[in-house]
Amino acid sequence: MRSLLAVPATNPRFLEKGAQSAADGVFIDLEDAVVPDLKVEGRGKAIEAIDTLDWGGRSLMVRVNDRSTPWCESDLTELARSARRLDAVILPKCETADDVRAADALLASGERAGKRSAPIRLYVLVETAKGVANCEAIAAASDRMAGMIFGAGDYQLDLGVLEPTGPFTYAMARIANAARAYGLVPIDAPYFDIGNAEGLRAACRLAQSLGFEGKMAIHPSQVEAANEVFAPTASQIAWAREVLDAMEAAASQGRGAARTKDGKMIDLVHIKIARKVLERADRNGNRRNP
Repeated sequence: MRSLLAVPATNPRFLEKGAQSAADGVFIDLEDAVVPDLKVEGRGKAIEAIDTLDWGGRSLMVRVNDRSTPWCESDLTELARSARRLDAVILPKCETADDVRAADALLASGERAGKRSAPIRLYVLVETAKGVANCEAIAAASDRMAGMIFGAGDYQLDLGVLEPTGPFTYAMARIANAARAYGLVPIDAPYFDIGNAEGLRAACRLAQSLGFEGKMAIHPSQVEAANEVFAPTASQIAWAREVLDAMEAAASQGRGAARTKDGKMIDLVHIKIARKVLERADRNGNRRNP
């Protein structure tokens, strides 16, 4: 999930473009991108688009409205009952484990009504101070949980920061750590300065350094940079192959450590890191000769 592209539920052209994008995942937005008068109509259009457009092999999600709104319950139950192609929903403004359990119960109800065999997975948006404070409990709240997403805009508002001068690294690190601790996918907040390509890449690199696996994208032009930054580079892949070869040779001689060509010591833990690099490269279709 290097890139997760947002598309508004009420714009057919954007929905079609999202289905044809290079993003690893797409989410149809029923929350911020849809005005209140169009919430019910947008839900119907989302369900229609889910089951009529060709989404290929990418992950397909819907961001529903949050629990404080009158639309959340129907969003969850109707999507679970009717949207056969849907992989996951994104629950915004998630602040407690109870929010997760409530969403889980509503999805289960819709799945039973629609006789759905495969469960819909759940991603949560952690975007308030309370959500950050409870992120470990949120991560552990349900077997349906698949990922945690940082929502920087609302988090900034909740903190009362009128003009941030840097990233919210505390919240980012805690969310990424909680997600990894419970086997979930951590995804970073979108980058809002669409025209600033270098700023986007810097934000992706920071998120990657804190443990995130990918980034939300609010415009198709942001997908390529996210896919590139969150994928292993050619030099990382070459290093991983060198490590496995060197450690295999060392093991044949009864040794548990070796040196790489540049003289750095490696041992058994580096085998795990190397395998993770190659696994991710394979998953992204980026395994290539150095």
